[in-house]
Amino acid sequence: MSKILIRGAKVLGGEPQDVLIDGGTIAEVGNGLSAEGAEVVEAEGKVLLPGLVDLHTHLREPGREDSETVLTGTRAAASGGFTTVFAMANTFPVADTAGVVEQVWRLGKEHGYCDVQPIGAVTVGLEGRKLAELGAMHESAAGVTVFSDDGKCVHDAVIMRRALEYVKAFGGVVAQHAQEPRLTEGAEMNEGIVSAELGLGGWPAVAEESIIARDVLLADHVGSRVHICHLSTAGSVEIVRWAKSRGIAVTAEVTPHHLLLTDELVRTYNPVYKVNPPLRTERDVMALREALADGTIDIVATDHAPHPHEDKDCEWAAAAMGMVGLETALSVVQETMVDTGLLDWAGVADRMSVKPAQIGQATGHGRPVSAGEPANLTLADTAYRGLVEPAGFASRSRNTPYEGRELPGRVTHTWLRGKATLVDGKLT
Repeated sequence: MSKILIRGAKVLGGEPQDVLIDGGTIAEVGNGLSAEGAEVVEAEGKVLLPGLVDLHTHLREPGREDSETVLTGTRAAASGGFTTVFAMANTFPVADTAGVVEQVWRLGKEHGYCDVQPIGAVTVGLEGRKLAELGAMHESAAGVTVFSDDGKCVHDAVIMRRALEYVKAFGGVVAQHAQEPRLTEGAEMNEGIVSAELGLGGWPAVAEESIIARDVLLADHVGSRVHICHLSTAGSVEIVRWAKSRGIAVTAEVTPHHLLLTDELVRTYNPVYKVNPPLRTERDVMALREALADGTIDIVATDHAPHPHEDKDCEWAAAAMGMVGLETALSVVQETMVDTGLLDWAGVADRMSVKPAQIGQATGHGRPVSAGEPANLTLADTAYRGLVEPAGFASRSRNTPYEGRELPGRVTHTWLRGKATLVDGKLT
């Protein structure tokens, strides 16, 4: 593997430094570095971060290859600066056995654009009635440590308790899609003023908050770890903040779209804005930003949810829920958190690389940009501003809420263990 010299990059947004990569490892960080025969990347003015880690990605394979595949999804990840993604279990068949998670893991190894760590289902078939083969998935070649029925809530308190007890034995974590199903039957958007005016079924904040409250208490009782997927309301923030003040082992994520978009957009009836949990109010958005800044919310996760054209190009009621997010995540975080002064680039590295890698136990990722560490790196031109053009996405699907919107920043280079997966904005 050839040497690469990244010259003049602002490491974590700080003072310009040179970074020398040799053989998949960061060999040296300093000023005025040189290396005979090295490929030189001129990075003046650009920000160098540890490779991004997404704890919540839907790759759709096996079963929905019309939406996404491991290949196209990991190409999208590399385009967005990600060096590892955690693939959710709601595939067909469901990733509830060692065989299925190993299939996804091996596909990730084969394609090589980023590392793929499968997430195992909590219950058989995501049906919420019987625990899946948690131990077998953990002991498999995929080494699963995160389990989730995402797309559905583990709504039975007894099943949730058993899952928390089971994963505690090997240091795993249950990632909960917090949605009380009986409170959200027929829900099409956030319950509030806009839903009332539009006459659409409302998804109340309490449906999320009640499950989070229950689960942090269960985690405390069991002495296990629980992770809250796509937290979306101001009330949920307060529950997590309270739980952390009590020393309860809870972590939480927020999506880029919940940091930027509100339920006012649903007035357009454009199904691209239909997502679960739904877009909330401006008050919720502001609370989420503040919570991410102060550490109450630990990480940003994309909830990249690709859908084919026909599943979104239809009337609102019939449309699938979800948005693609891997290729725009860093730009949205810059817009909402960095350009507003709520986070610096070191904070972004913490929320989008270091902590998600820690929660998911992604070895070799989320590491410092320093000598001796794996060369999993992302270089971003943060001065850039441009329109989002989904036609150029690497993802197989185009259901982005940002089409035609101007966003700041773009990822120019991504390196996975020293191998370039993205160069000058183009996949290798």
